[in-house]
Amino acid sequence: MQFEYKTIQLQSENAIWRLTINRPESLNALNLLVLSEMGEALRFISEMGFEDARALVITGSGTKAFVAGADIKEMASLSASEAVQFSKKGQSVFSELELIKIPVIAAINGFALGGGLELALGCDFIFAADHAKMGFPEVSLSLIPGFGGTVRLARAVGLRKARELIFTGDMLTAEDALRSGLVNKVVPQAELLSSVNKRLEAILNKGPVAVQAAKKTMQVAWDMQIDDALDMEAEQFGELFETQDSREGMKAFMEKRKAQFTGQ
Repeated sequence: MQFEYKTIQLQSENAIWRLTINRPESLNALNLLVLSEMGEALRFISEMGFEDARALVITGSGTKAFVAGADIKEMASLSASEAVQFSKKGQSVFSELELIKIPVIAAINGFALGGGLELALGCDFIFAADHAKMGFPEVSLSLIPGFGGTVRLARAVGLRKARELIFTGDMLTAEDALRSGLVNKVVPQAELLSSVNKRLEAILNKGPVAVQAAKKTMQVAWDMQIDDALDMEAEQFGELFETQDSREGMKAFMEKRKAQFTGQ
C-alpha cells in the first residue's frame, strides 16, 4: 500500500508502516510541508486498528541523511512570531509521534542533525547505520533546538551530557551515540532496515495491548511523582486483565503453547 505525498513516502507491508522523509536534494531537511504531511500521515496511522497498523519505522531517503535538520532557507526569512509558530508546529508533530500507540523505530541512515535528531528522539527506539552522525549544531547559527530537543535529549542521555552536546554543537559518531545511550543499536548500512525489522518481530510476537499500555505508562509516568506513577502502573496493570489478549496469554502459558494475540 502506497500513498501520494510531496515530501514523504508512506508505505505498509504486513501492517508495518514505513515513513520516509523524501527530500534528498536538501538532505531531507524539515520544512513546514514536511511537518504537515508527516502529521497527516501519523494521524492516519493512529486511527487504524491492530490488524492494519502494528508498528512504524521512520527513515530518510538515500544514504547520506536521515534528516540533516530544519530547512535553513525557509527559516532565514521568519520573524520572531513566525519562528515560534514553526517551533510549535514541529513540537506538535513530534509529540503526536511520541504518543502514537504502536512501537516506533527511527532508522538513522546518515546525518541526523538538529530537527532530524529531534525527530529520532520522538521515536521509541533508535537504530543507526555505522556511518551515521548526529548532534545539535544550532548554536553555530546562534539558535537552539526548537522541536523538543532541549527536553528530550536530557531524558535520553542525562542533563549534563545534553548540556555539553547542545552548548558545543558537537557531532557524535554512531558509536559515540551508542555509548551515550542515545541510540539502541549500530549496524552496517546494508543491515539497517533488516535489523529494525528483526527487532520489531520480537515485539510484535508479544501482546499488542500490553505493549501499548507499557508505552503509555512509561511516557505519562515520567513527569509524575513516584507514588502517582506507581498508581498509574497498577491501574494499567489491572485494566489489562479485562482484555482478551491477557486471558489468552495466561491460558497459553498454562497450556504450554504459543499465544495467539488479536489486539483485543
